[in-house]
Amino acid sequence: MIPSEVMQQIRRIQIRTNHMVSEILAGQYESVFKGRGMEFKEVREYVPGDDVRMIDWNVTARTGRPHVKLLAEERELTVMLVVDASGSGRFGTAARFKNELAAELCAVVAISAIRNNDKVGLIVFTDDVELYVPPSKGRQHVLRVIREVLYFEPRGTGTNIPGALRFLNGVTKRRAVTFLVSDFLAEDYEVPLRVAARRHDVIATVVSDPREDVLPNAGLVALRDVETGRELLVDTGDKNVREEYARAAQERARQRERIFQRNRVDAIHVCTDRPYIDEIYRFFRMRERRYA
Repeated sequence: MIPSEVMQQIRRIQIRTNHMVSEILAGQYESVFKGRGMEFKEVREYVPGDDVRMIDWNVTARTGRPHVKLLAEERELTVMLVVDASGSGRFGTAARFKNELAAELCAVVAISAIRNNDKVGLIVFTDDVELYVPPSKGRQHVLRVIREVLYFEPRGTGTNIPGALRFLNGVTKRRAVTFLVSDFLAEDYEVPLRVAARRHDVIATVVSDPREDVLPNAGLVALRDVETGRELLVDTGDKNVREEYARAAQERARQRERIFQRNRVDAIHVCTDRPYIDEIYRFFRMRERRYA
């Protein structure tokens, strides 16, 4: 049974994200994410001016009169949330932990999708895929997705992005809008990302904390890697240590962005110390300008 404080948190997230979707992102989701293409609607008799390429020759032959196919935009989308639940998500030195930030961001996307009658599915992964919620619609389904992202207790602690993307390709046969939500503190994911991006509209959603980029001057500090359990004593009072830490973080970010650019993957960057809705809004505006 889910504790009452978790249910209250889920409710708060639902109320807050509903407001954001209604007041800030109203209409933008639909304009940014298009349908998969054109689907068959009906057949009617040919009239002068119709595109002869759309003649349905089978119906024409059967009736003795020319008929054309009418197509309509296939509006319904499938939105997949592929969420990293590794140990590094249980870290945060600002307003919230990274996994809490990820849960709210997923709630915004899910509520936007459901309001546009799209399906939403969820994949939660660590060292392996630990949870799969097939795509569906409806308010109760969205609440379940939010609950799982926020409350799910993973068994593993590592980050296996390639495994998650292979699983996505295995269970999602049709093109999907895919939000890959992770801190991307991982390696060897470029090739699987490239494969997934060819099949789906992949948006890399990078969740970070300011202390992953800059160390404070706090003297001797015992640090523990929550994914491997490795412990290290670091002298943060040493200027050279702080500078080397910052350089390593910058290089890691540059490599990550190069991977996204090489594989034409758009990215949203959110951090625990600033409002995430600004980054989502900026992403939507960028997509709108691209498709205008």
